[in-house]
Amino acid sequence: MAQYSIAWMPGDGIGNEVMAAARLVLDAMKFDAEYIPADIGWEFWCKEGNPLPDRTLNVLREVDAALFGAITSKPKEEAQEELAPELKSKGITYASPIVRLRQEFNLAVNLRPCKAYPGNPLNYRDDLDLVVFRENTEDLYAGVEFHPVPEDFAQVVSKHPKWKRFAETPLDDIAITLRINTRKGCDTIIRAGFEYAKEHGYPTVTVVEKPNVLRETSGLMIRTARKVAKEFPGIELWETNIDAMAMWLIKNPQNYGVLVASNLFGDIVSDLCAQLVGGLGFASAANIGDDLGVFEPTHGSAPKYFGQNKCNPMAMLLTTKLMLDWLGEGDEAIRLEAAIAKTIAEGKARTYDMGGTDSTTEVAQEVVRNLG
Repeated sequence: MAQYSIAWMPGDGIGNEVMAAARLVLDAMKFDAEYIPADIGWEFWCKEGNPLPDRTLNVLREVDAALFGAITSKPKEEAQEELAPELKSKGITYASPIVRLRQEFNLAVNLRPCKAYPGNPLNYRDDLDLVVFRENTEDLYAGVEFHPVPEDFAQVVSKHPKWKRFAETPLDDIAITLRINTRKGCDTIIRAGFEYAKEHGYPTVTVVEKPNVLRETSGLMIRTARKVAKEFPGIELWETNIDAMAMWLIKNPQNYGVLVASNLFGDIVSDLCAQLVGGLGFASAANIGDDLGVFEPTHGSAPKYFGQNKCNPMAMLLTTKLMLDWLGEGDEAIRLEAAIAKTIAEGKARTYDMGGTDSTTEVAQEVVRNLG
């Protein structure tokens, strides 16, 4: 019997190709795992009206971890149009399967390392080692939305003095998405950032929010951060507004290490950090809960490139490294990262984004050769 059971979720588009690259490397490492296929993505929305079928949830309840490739996600009207004809009249509404998965399993911590590997021609600077901690289940991604706005909800919010300027607007001309942050959610993500900084020797944790405008939700994040910071006397808490952070990460990115943010701001700032170290072809992520870890690159399904075997597999391979770390296979994680770093530094195999002509598979094979 294999030591680990891993849910295998290629999803859509290039997710299939980068997952194949990951499997090539894992097999070369003789990683002792059973890979259990699990359905997720656009195909299952179109055919079944559910991009995250119950059978997949059942698989995820039984495995040690999950590797996930990518999904295609489209706006409400386009998603409805692509449903199977027999499903269009059933009142089914599309929702992101990865957001639902995060909430279903309370994968509250989204960890996104953004490290500059020497020799990468796409690096903004070669001395960057950023790690973004993104709250993963709340905020504007909680999914509490209204359009049109129900009359009873409008009556509740009409008691707020700021509602006056909307009072004469027809309710079917208003759309509302609630930003919901809880004290527990704030504490979980901030504490995760501080603990990581302590374990890995980062001197600062920067909380990225907007409390001067979003006084209650961002304010709760900042107040919680100040409280948690007192438990980590060797680590300095920095507080930065999201707009200023975008500027400082371009001007002085080397000054930062661990960044912590709520869901939307974390999503935005992690893409900015990824571009500093080569782009989404190097952007890995871990969705971590108490009992399950789901590991994914953040580059999306890139449907226009699907079938060409040309996209950079490094994000997926760095994601695989995160999974090995989480499973307690630290030595194997170090071994894989060293092979990735050597492949990047030598530059013998590079995909098109790095100025090369090698395929997804060829880059993965070069990583295999460098495993030692």
